[in-house]
Amino acid sequence: MNKKRKSDQDDFEWTKAKVKASKKINSLPKSLQQKLASRKTRGPQTKPTKVSTTIRLSSDVIETFKATGDGWQTRIDFALKQWLKEHTLA
Repeated sequence: MNKKRKSDQDDFEWTKAKVKASKKINSLPKSLQQKLASRKTRGPQTKPTKVSTTIRLSSDVIETFKATGDGWQTRIDFALKQWLKEHTLA
């Protein structure tokens, strides 16, 4: 299984020469600077469905969910929703 990966032109190693030859953002036209700067932040959600909160959970719970990869917080949310469907709080 020693397949050679195709070279990705967008994923290259930055050498000192490439860094020196690259354009600085402030040398770009203002319109392009603004467009690039606006991509750094997400806009407001049209329909916020979740609430930001702080919760303390056992380290083993966090480690188990994190081990499943990206989206682990969503999976915790789903697990809690399932638990609520199956149990009633008194």
